[in-house]
Amino acid sequence: MKLNGKTFIITGGGSGLGEGAAEMFVEAHANVIVADMSVENGQRVATTLGEAARFAECDVTSEESVRAAIQMALDTFGGLHGAVNCAGIAAAQRVLSKTGPHPLDLFQRVLEVNLSGTFNVIRLCAEAMSKLEPEPSGERGVFVNTASVAAFDGQTGQVAYAASKGGIVSMTLPLARDLSRLGIRVVTIAPGTFDTPMLAALPQEVRQSLAAQVPFPSRLGTRQEFGTLARHIVENEMLNGEVIRLDGALRMQAK
Repeated sequence: MKLNGKTFIITGGGSGLGEGAAEMFVEAHANVIVADMSVENGQRVATTLGEAARFAECDVTSEESVRAAIQMALDTFGGLHGAVNCAGIAAAQRVLSKTGPHPLDLFQRVLEVNLSGTFNVIRLCAEAMSKLEPEPSGERGVFVNTASVAAFDGQTGQVAYAASKGGIVSMTLPLARDLSRLGIRVVTIAPGTFDTPMLAALPQEVRQSLAAQVPFPSRLGTRQEFGTLARHIVENEMLNGEVIRLDGALRMQAK
C-alpha cells in the first residue's frame, strides 16, 4: 500500500512512538488522525503536522470515542485505510509486596487499555475499512499494533504489563487470518527500550543503564525508528501476521 493520500488513525499519537508514526506517515503524504487522551499533546502534534493531520480526543476503551475518531477520518479525508495502535499504560507492581497483593483493579486496568483498547480500535476500524474499494492487489487496509519485548522477557514487577503485551502478540496471527478475506493485514511491533515520555521521567543514570544493556546500538531507540518501521510495514504487502522485535538485540534481565 502506498501511503500517499491514505488515511490512518494513530492512537497515542500525541507523544512517543505514536508521534513518531504520525511524523513518518505525514512525511510520506498520508493523512493522520492523532487520537490521544491528552488534548494538549494531541493538538500540538496535529498542529505541527499541518493540514494532513487532525486531532481527536480519544479513549481507546470507549466504543463511542473510537467511532468518533473514525467518523472524523471519513468526514475530513474521505476514508480510513488503517490504524497504528500506540495507546497504552504501564504499571510496576510485584504480585506480592510489603503493601499486600497486587491490586486486581490495577491489573485489569492495564489489560483494559493495552489489550482490550487495541482490539476495540481494530474491530471498529475494520468495519469502516471493509467498505473501501480494494487496491488492485485486493488490499484494503493495515493495522500496526504495539506490543513490547516485555511480552517475551517480562521483568519482575511487570506482570500486568507483560500480560497485556503478550495478549497483543498472541492475537496478531488470528487477527491477520480473520481479516485476510477483507484484504486487511495485521502486524505487531515489539519495541525494546525507547526514548519515550515514559522513560523520560526516569533519572539520567537509570536511562544510561538501560541504554547500555542494548547490545547494538547501545542507546535508547527513537520514535523516528519506530515510525520508519511502521511505515515500511504498510508499504510491504507481504508483511502480515508477524511480530517484529525492534530492540537492538536486547534481551531483558529479570530485574
